[in-house]
Amino acid sequence: MSETTLFGIGIAVVLIAIIAISAIRIVKEYERGVIFRLGRVIGAKGPGLFFIIPVIDRMVKVNLQTFTNDIPSQDIITRDNVTVRVNAVAYFNVVDPIRATVAIQDYLFGTSQVAQTTLRSVIGQADLDELLVSRDEINRRLQKIIDDLTNPWGVKVTLVEVKDVELPEAMRRAMARQAVAERDRRAKVIHAKGELEAAATLSQAGKQLREEPAAMQLRVLSTMSEIASDRTTTVIFPLPLDTLQALGAAIGKGDGQRQASRTEEMPT
Repeated sequence: MSETTLFGIGIAVVLIAIIAISAIRIVKEYERGVIFRLGRVIGAKGPGLFFIIPVIDRMVKVNLQTFTNDIPSQDIITRDNVTVRVNAVAYFNVVDPIRATVAIQDYLFGTSQVAQTTLRSVIGQADLDELLVSRDEINRRLQKIIDDLTNPWGVKVTLVEVKDVELPEAMRRAMARQAVAERDRRAKVIHAKGELEAAATLSQAGKQLREEPAAMQLRVLSTMSEIASDRTTTVIFPLPLDTLQALGAAIGKGDGQRQASRTEEMPT
């Protein structure tokens, strides 16, 4: 063979090798390749090895892994006119690679913008107490709204979580005072209930002691025994209330008799 023929064969082999290499496509397990043939979508292929027609076909890789989108902090006014600073995080993944490629130019940017606007809308419709207490319900509402909006793009939003809620300093101080006042109220209520229960128990004990004089005497003796065991110089002898009343009545009766006798002895 002449040198010209060999050179031509060499060029042909190189061109065939280039075409063969450009026709080979390898897609990973978590990816899909959307094939465009002369501008029209013919399907999504992968994972693994496959071939396309060079020049005529074009492939766009789409990642099917779950993306984590950090929604930046935003100043939002709640329904009860409290300004809060809220940030959140959204988890989503592509379930239809063809729609994610054809229906929207950039599904990552689009989903991020939808998440931000939905966060402002949902938080603005909630009260501050609802935002602080019913966090799970707000998260479910955010997830449903964002998922409905991104569904035409072939994107599935699996989870949305409100991460942090920053309150103004004045509001934090007011809430701290409210918490202290609430604890004081509970303490007073518990103390009042304890006093009520103690009064009821003492009243019941007093009735039982009045009905059983022997029990009253035993209680007096027990009290005197406790006092005797204490090393103090002051000793108190408790007397039953009935005894004191009888003693008072006797003293009052004696004073009345003496006053009457003095009145009779006075000269007229």
